[in-house]
Amino acid sequence: MQISSEFVTSAADARGFPRDRLAEIALIGRSNVGKSSLINALVRQQVARTSAAPGKTRLANFYRVRRGAQPAFYLVDLPGYGYARGGDAPAREFNRLTEAYFARTVPIGAVLLVDARHPGLESDLDAWAWLGTQSSARAVVGTKADKLTRAERARHTRELESVFAIPVPLVSAQTGEGLDELWKLIARL
Repeated sequence: MQISSEFVTSAADARGFPRDRLAEIALIGRSNVGKSSLINALVRQQVARTSAAPGKTRLANFYRVRRGAQPAFYLVDLPGYGYARGGDAPAREFNRLTEAYFARTVPIGAVLLVDARHPGLESDLDAWAWLGTQSSARAVVGTKADKLTRAERARHTRELESVFAIPVPLVSAQTGEGLDELWKLIARL
C-alpha cells in the first residue's frame, strides 16, 4: 500500500500546532522508547530524527501521513517522559506541552508506547492513567519486540495485558514486526 509522509512542523507550544484540523495520532512514551523510530518504520522512510541518547525530542513534531486512499492525518511525536537530564526542567516542559496538546478540540487518538522489555513501569502506568482523563481514544503498544526471546515475548505480553487490562500488541521498528497490526489500531483510533 502506498504511504506518503512529510514533516510539517515542530512546536514548543500551542501557537505552533497546525490549525488545519486533520485528525491526529499522538505517540506518547518514555524517553528512548522508540517513538521516532516507529514513525520512520510506519511510513517506510526517514522523516523523524532518531538518536540513541534519550531526551532528544523536546518539541511536538507533526508528520502529515496518508496511507492509500484514506484521508491524511498527523502522526505526532511528543517529547518523552521519564528522563531527567537537566533537573526538573524536561519534566515541566513535557507536562506543559502535553497538556496544551490534549487541551485542543482536534480529533486526537493516543498510542502509549511502552518498552516491551520492561512491563508495568510506574511512569508508564501513570501516563496511562493520565491519558484516561483525556477525551481521546487510547491504546498501548509494546516496542522493541525484536529484543525479546520467544518465551520473553509471551511472558511480557501477558504482563502488559494484565497491567493495562487491554490487548497490547508488540512491534519492532527494526524488523517491521507488528506494523500491519499497528496500522489497523491507528485506523480504529
